[in-house]
Amino acid sequence: MSERKTMINKDHKLPVAAQCRVLDIARSTAYYQPAPPVSAEDLDLMRQIDEIYLQWPFYGTRRMRDELHRRGFLVNRKRVQRLMRLMGLQAIYPRRRTSQPAPGHRIYPYLLRGLSIDRPNQVWATDITYIPMAQGFMYLVAILDWHSRRVLSWRLSNTLDTDFCVEALEEALRRYGPPEIFNTDQGAQFTATAFTDVLKRHHVQISMDGKGRWVDNVFVERLWRSIKYEDIYLKAYETPVALRAGLDRYFRFYNTQRGHAALDRQTPDEVYFGITSSLPKAA
Repeated sequence: MSERKTMINKDHKLPVAAQCRVLDIARSTAYYQPAPPVSAEDLDLMRQIDEIYLQWPFYGTRRMRDELHRRGFLVNRKRVQRLMRLMGLQAIYPRRRTSQPAPGHRIYPYLLRGLSIDRPNQVWATDITYIPMAQGFMYLVAILDWHSRRVLSWRLSNTLDTDFCVEALEEALRRYGPPEIFNTDQGAQFTATAFTDVLKRHHVQISMDGKGRWVDNVFVERLWRSIKYEDIYLKAYETPVALRAGLDRYFRFYNTQRGHAALDRQTPDEVYFGITSSLPKAA
């Protein structure tokens, strides 16, 4: 992979994306830049912030600072603000604007109000989360089928760019065909034309959470909680390679073996593919 990456010529008349297709490497690999160094103390704080956020995602920087104080971490609010920005976290509350679109990016209307979501590939959703490692961190994006909760594709990146989100989207579309509606928040990665143009080419309706629609992200938030408490925090992966392998194992388990109470104890695969479960119906 490293040898093929060195063959990328960003000054070549052939676009980088096309060069990546020819060489069969991910665009995020071609654009990779080493993450700025983060101190061990900040990494420890970020792990604490991540755990607190999973439990109380409505905590802003003041409450986050206070909870850190209770845990013995005497940090000021400015430091908490800096670390939460680095992690891509903002408080969730009914009037939230959790993710800010970049200037000039178009915001699309919210299409799910009053909609009954009762079949696979009717609505897909996505989000990004911070993933701590033993030393360092990554960002994870996942594409989720709303009805079945099935994880359709995912990607890791060391930066909060758009490329790894586009790669995850393109893989899901290639493997499963287009959904009717794709719902996101208003984050810059999802309002970018590089992302929305892919959806338009496949004639997918674009829906974006608006003011007061924070609850629509709850399915993906539950996925993040499951991943972290059932795998990430237990394993403390040392390297991005080990993290990718671990997430690949976990997502296969999540889709094929992990039953969901909301799905009447069926797995996401059983619901998505219409497979009859061997489990008796819950009383």
